[in-house]
Amino acid sequence: MSNEKQFHESPKRQVSLRDVRNIGIMAHIDAGKTTLTERILFYSGVNYKIGDTHEGTATMDWMAQERERGITITSAATTCFWNKHRINIIDTPGHVDFTAEVERSLRVLDGAVAVFCSVGKVQPQSETVWRQAQKYNVPIVAMVNKMDRTGADYDGVVEDIRTKLGAKPVRIFMPIGKEADFKGVIDVLNNQALYFSEGNNGVDITREAIPADLQDGRDEAFQDLIDNLADVDDEIMEMVLEDKVPEVDQIRVALRRATVGAKLVPVACGTAFKCKGVQPLLDAVVDYLPSPVDIWDIKGTDPDTGAEVVRHVGDLQPFSALVFKIMSDPYVGKLYYFRIYSGVAQQGMQVLNPRTGKRERLGRLLQMHANSREEREEIFSGDIAAAVGLKNVTTGDTICVDTDPIVLESMAFPEPVISIAVEPKTSAERDKLSKGLIALAEEDPTFQVQSNEETGQTIISGMGELHLEIILDRLIREFKVEANTGAPQVAYREAICKSAESDMKFVRQSGGRGQYGHCIINLIPQERGAGIVIENKVVGGNIPKEYIKPIENGIREAAASGVLAGYPVVDFKVEIIDGSYHPVDSSEMAFKIAGSMAFKDAAKKAGIELLEPIMKVELTTPDENMGDLIGDITSRRGAIAEINAGNNSFTRVNANVPLAELFGYATAIRSLSRGRASYSMEPAHFERVPKQVQDKIVEKK
Repeated sequence: MSNEKQFHESPKRQVSLRDVRNIGIMAHIDAGKTTLTERILFYSGVNYKIGDTHEGTATMDWMAQERERGITITSAATTCFWNKHRINIIDTPGHVDFTAEVERSLRVLDGAVAVFCSVGKVQPQSETVWRQAQKYNVPIVAMVNKMDRTGADYDGVVEDIRTKLGAKPVRIFMPIGKEADFKGVIDVLNNQALYFSEGNNGVDITREAIPADLQDGRDEAFQDLIDNLADVDDEIMEMVLEDKVPEVDQIRVALRRATVGAKLVPVACGTAFKCKGVQPLLDAVVDYLPSPVDIWDIKGTDPDTGAEVVRHVGDLQPFSALVFKIMSDPYVGKLYYFRIYSGVAQQGMQVLNPRTGKRERLGRLLQMHANSREEREEIFSGDIAAAVGLKNVTTGDTICVDTDPIVLESMAFPEPVISIAVEPKTSAERDKLSKGLIALAEEDPTFQVQSNEETGQTIISGMGELHLEIILDRLIREFKVEANTGAPQVAYREAICKSAESDMKFVRQSGGRGQYGHCIINLIPQERGAGIVIENKVVGGNIPKEYIKPIENGIREAAASGVLAGYPVVDFKVEIIDGSYHPVDSSEMAFKIAGSMAFKDAAKKAGIELLEPIMKVELTTPDENMGDLIGDITSRRGAIAEINAGNNSFTRVNANVPLAELFGYATAIRSLSRGRASYSMEPAHFERVPKQVQDKIVEKK
């Protein structure tokens, strides 16, 4: 595929564009992403010893909070080399509270390794990250990890990928034994058994004939691979129809085409912790995941006209890059992570931010390795790096040359679902708290800071209890400020019940010039997730055009502050149908106030209902505790969606539960199951709050 592309490279490049791989490691929490990344860094020679998440020595989990909890919180970037290929790796978090980290990483990656636990199979967050990858058309190689664990089920994971994720998995490696007897992997294409040395962390690989009792399984997997390729690749289809068996190299090329086109998912297996199966996975990354050249058409828009603009990769193309992450660094200030799509970034060069229309200067350019860095004069097309010195740039901004501007596709982030009030422990620390919160909000698009005008409190909002816990921990450690916090509050939404009309005039006469604004609007409910739509239907110039935008602003501000209980009103359409103006007294402010009053009046006539965030909860429980835990979910207004009997006397329960009922849930399930049950949850959707619950919420407000 990439052989057809004509692109130009700088002679200063270390590695050809065709030999670059930008990949992410993604999965459900605790599937082994960071452990796998540590092994990759060890085998590729970046690290001389293996880091461990359990001991808090993992290179990629460099934050103090990550090392204490043994989880990944922030996506870390690094670079390694394998078989003369440069692999830029981003290790992403698995916890749903940090889903924005996965979102922005996948936006700038060309391919991904999806890691699955051989026991847990496809878990809720696995589905979430898979959907995120599909949104950005990111090709995937799957890795079934933890094959040495009790209950390991390789074929079960492959089937789960097929049924739950709707993908077409093909086995390129298969396990030799499982659980405590897991010894190595079968290379399906090369018809070999691979064994990894026990004494030196699996560095030495022995290739032998496949054990006789496993040969039939390999042959079946090989035939399955050919059949799946024939379904999606014309060259292999022709050979199959002519009863020819494709050569291994032909299969490899065809499988690369199918993987890059997101038609098939090659599946590898192993145990990263026990150092088995990692090098074959690296071979698969190089063989099947795309280089920047394979993602040939880089589509964007012209910032002036909005017309589509297409760029291609290459060092001699006009420079364009996407800023996908901002981080505060105690030594160099703010780090702006960016992915170059075309051209070359040079230290000190001037770039344009099309969103603001302002020019910026790239200061130092840094090649990142987790939290350590290497200074570079130039960063080439297709690479991921960080810059110091940018000012008015936020996550999702394009930076490009001003002579050939382009706006690349940005990212969409979910709305926060939980809020708490914070205040400094002493009044002297108020400024420090404010600066710290602003800096953290600039880094994290799913973290928001607001001031409650009525109470004067500072309200912070995020994706979950852990998310806000980490934010508060970072305030103490990085910004040296301690804060008192209130009880967590759910981020409710308000929605209108039916259509309504409002005719509202704002008139003020106070001697001299007065104020006059008059608009008639029609308020219509929309489906969940439709957002806010405002349409101008005024004819005959009854309201001059310059006053339509102020009316719209007034409506949006009124909707943001809520009508019933102070929560934002969502999913509605407003038609501005008529009104009038005064040639002297009318002003933008008058029409803005009229729009706000008309919206609130129409909303009260239409009736308002509260919506609450519903979480998708997956619970894994011993069979003997299942009744108690299901009873507990029901008492929390939860609805059971699915119950699946699993392995080893454990059952998996899927349920939808209101977030308001889930505070302290971790403690409850521990006590009900004597610590044996586990759960994970992610935001699912918003649902109407029952009348009696709504009345209590409104009463509190």
